[in-house]
Amino acid sequence: MIRPGLALVLWLATAALLLANHTIGDTLIATAIGPRDAAWYKTLLPLPYVMLMAVIHARRTAGPAWQAAALLAGVLWSVTTALLDAIYGRITYGESLEAILDRYAVLEGAPWPLLLLAQLVLPWLCGWLTAKRRRPADPAGRP
Repeated sequence: MIRPGLALVLWLATAALLLANHTIGDTLIATAIGPRDAAWYKTLLPLPYVMLMAVIHARRTAGPAWQAAALLAGVLWSVTTALLDAIYGRITYGESLEAILDRYAVLEGAPWPLLLLAQLVLPWLCGWLTAKRRRPADPAGRP
């Protein structure tokens, strides 16, 4: 079943974590380990939390429309997280568009797109694993 409200609530929980993570990463962590390592910190720390949100989403949307629900969650989470990051950078540091886009320079080693890719893919992957595990047995008792 497609539940856009559930996807939104799970993203809001993730957004709260990401904002706190950005704030801590930009103030305390960046001064201690440097800005390059702080960028990796801000990317890798939320990944288990995003996985947890994807598992919760997959369990709550299991059923015949799980693929559409996973696609909706993945697109919603990744696009709105990118917008949240841009708004955070613009409001907090007055970053220009070029500075915001520099965070997405994959070929130059920018880690931030890994989080967005995880948010796009993990709902579908967890939904697929949940659907695979819940397949009913055929009349002969085989899965």
